[in-house]
Amino acid sequence: MSTTEIGERAAGKVGVADAEGGFVLSPEALDGVGTRPFGVYIHVPFCATRCGYCDFNTYTAGELGSAASPASWLEGLRRELAAGAEMLDAAGRGAPPAQTVFVGGGTPSLLGADGLADVLGAVRESFGLAPGAEVTTESNPESTSPEFFDRIRAAGYTRVSLGMQSAASHVLAVLDRTHTPGRPVAAAREARAAGFGHVNLDLIYGTPGERDSDLEASLDAVLDAGVDHVSAYALIVEDGTALARRVRRGELPAPDDDVLAARYERIDARLRDAGMTWYEVSNWAAAEDPSARCAHNLGYWDGGDWWGAGPGAHSHVGGTRWWNVKHPARYAGVLAEGRLPVGGSERLTTEDVHTEVVMLAVRLRTGLPLEVLDEGERAAADSVVADGLAEVSGDHLILTDRGRLLADGVVRTILLGADR
Repeated sequence: MSTTEIGERAAGKVGVADAEGGFVLSPEALDGVGTRPFGVYIHVPFCATRCGYCDFNTYTAGELGSAASPASWLEGLRRELAAGAEMLDAAGRGAPPAQTVFVGGGTPSLLGADGLADVLGAVRESFGLAPGAEVTTESNPESTSPEFFDRIRAAGYTRVSLGMQSAASHVLAVLDRTHTPGRPVAAAREARAAGFGHVNLDLIYGTPGERDSDLEASLDAVLDAGVDHVSAYALIVEDGTALARRVRRGELPAPDDDVLAARYERIDARLRDAGMTWYEVSNWAAAEDPSARCAHNLGYWDGGDWWGAGPGAHSHVGGTRWWNVKHPARYAGVLAEGRLPVGGSERLTTEDVHTEVVMLAVRLRTGLPLEVLDEGERAAADSVVADGLAEVSGDHLILTDRGRLLADGVVRTILLGADR
């Protein structure tokens, strides 16, 4: 079946059968496409090894065997992107060009510079890129080099996100990370030397065995690298991971909430002193440069549209959310049969949308618009302010420093406001 036929089925002109038997975007979902922020997410499911804390949809070469390969994945990706562009062109206005592209995983840098250039080429050929588009790829520092950064910069990538996690070798060992402690800083410098103005380093804090001095060393390294963006996440022990099994057996202690709070405050203080400011609870960027913030992630948090391509990727358009089948072999096989690889979907209700607006906007420095709250929720928001967890600035509710530590609780309080 041709790409055009897949696209016509996806647009409902013929009717579409997904992996489970029937997915279409309604006219209501398609209405307004192109007027909202639009991004493309690409999921690369390949990893050299599996980190003990990770529960993402990733596979090592040994786990896949001959069932799937980067080549079969890329062929499926091209088909999905082409079909997606035709689906979003159903109203005849043309598919929206991608304002942002984010290649995540997994380990996208395992594709090499040529593979990443091919991925971006597939996006260009399907949706196209808007002028000034932000194009990000995640990378493992160990699978990068000065030549790698030079070549992906030439291919059109504008932003790089590097997994660092920690500068302490014993912390990396608990996380089953394979890079050497100094490599992320070196990689960040190489990316900047290649012309990348926007480079992110990821940190994970609260790992069992991490000391205060380990966190300070990690922050020293991050600041020494000269990056303009930092993401810092408290370690979460996810069910089904190797780390969860070790905690359950008593080999490692579970992360301590008080320690996590103290580490977060220290991270925020160090980054603030270095000229960075938080714009989302777990993300900091250069205070004087709005373009340092990740526009792709802001598109998620602001309720935009995005097409997620690749095994297990999630998409959202006009209040409809769907997700692809997870296994790379199944993903490629379904597309080869001329069907979209959709594993499931849902139409968000008005209540669902409201809940997500509150959940996401509360976490942003721009804050939650008070106008979206009903009378009970507004009263609950007033109680949050009285408790010192938020403040009102203009017509927005914005978390205080203490409130950021309790952001999930603030959300619950507000959403339960009508029942108070």
